[in-house]
Amino acid sequence: MLLPVNTTLGVVLAVLLVAAVATAALRRLDHARSIAVAGLRAAAQLAAVSFLIGWVVRALPLLVCFLLLMYAVAVRTAGRRITRNRTWWWAAAPIAAGVAPVVAVLLLTGLVPARGVTLIPVTGILIGGALTATVLGGRRALDELAARHGEVEAGLALGLADREARLEVARPVVSDALLPGLDQTRTVGLVTLPGAFVGMLLGGASPVQAGAVQLFVLVALLAVQAAAVAVVLELVARGLLHRVPLGSAEGE
Repeated sequence: MLLPVNTTLGVVLAVLLVAAVATAALRRLDHARSIAVAGLRAAAQLAAVSFLIGWVVRALPLLVCFLLLMYAVAVRTAGRRITRNRTWWWAAAPIAAGVAPVVAVLLLTGLVPARGVTLIPVTGILIGGALTATVLGGRRALDELAARHGEVEAGLALGLADREARLEVARPVVSDALLPGLDQTRTVGLVTLPGAFVGMLLGGASPVQAGAVQLFVLVALLAVQAAAVAVVLELVARGLLHRVPLGSAEGE
């Protein structure tokens, strides 16, 4: 076992969290409070999920409900990170567009059996990757459109449609959302040993089996994130996902 679940672990985790918060606060970095809240939420959520998974894996309806809950939380988290108006729910589209086809292929080919103990962690990894790509892509696109609004207006004046004018500005920067996944894939085994690989080794798998699983996860994540970024770019270009103040958006 890599880490013993005891008082020592709790104390070390508390010290690390306090150190992270103190460092951010002393250096006047943003999100010092968010770091504390995130750490405490993670502890509570993982404790709950650790008990809940053992229950939901026993019945298919419970498994489906748990997967839908994971998806719903990801959609709200991503959407509210991108915008505060009611268009946040459009974040459901890029996450689903990335995750659903990949999970379907894995189930249909039998690579991932329809069992909770396997499906939950695989789907969770893919949803997490889609969430990250959606947030980074959506925020980057909307930030760029706000900063270069004059260029969008110039494109419209030249006869471009709204979608094309926004795409000309947003497309070059949205691809930055793919960089974390690309860097992780390029450096795997050289800089880091990701969680799937380490988890397989700790579970008794051979290094070859662990490497195959990790490669599968990384390639699946690339497919998921590419689809999510493409869809979020299209939503921004069409004006479906935007940052118009809530009152203005409701009047449209």
